[in-house]
Amino acid sequence: MPTAVDIDVMPARRKMSVGELAERVGITPANPAVLKNGRAKAVRFTALAALRDVLECRPGDLPRREPDDVQP
Repeated sequence: MPTAVDIDVMPARRKMSVGELAERVGITPANPAVLKNGRAKAVRFTALAALRDVLECRPGDLPRREPDDVQP
């Protein structure tokens, strides 16, 4: 099952732009886009911890599993 990251939902709930999130976490603005679009191959624990701290959430609140596409 693919994993998606709700990197835009959590900041929006806190009235924070994704750009502001990137700045506060210390990552480039492209990194949240890579996470959101499912192109990330890995996430550093330090980045995950920083996201958790800035968003005041648990690490498990960001990623979610998506069902595999059904092929006929």
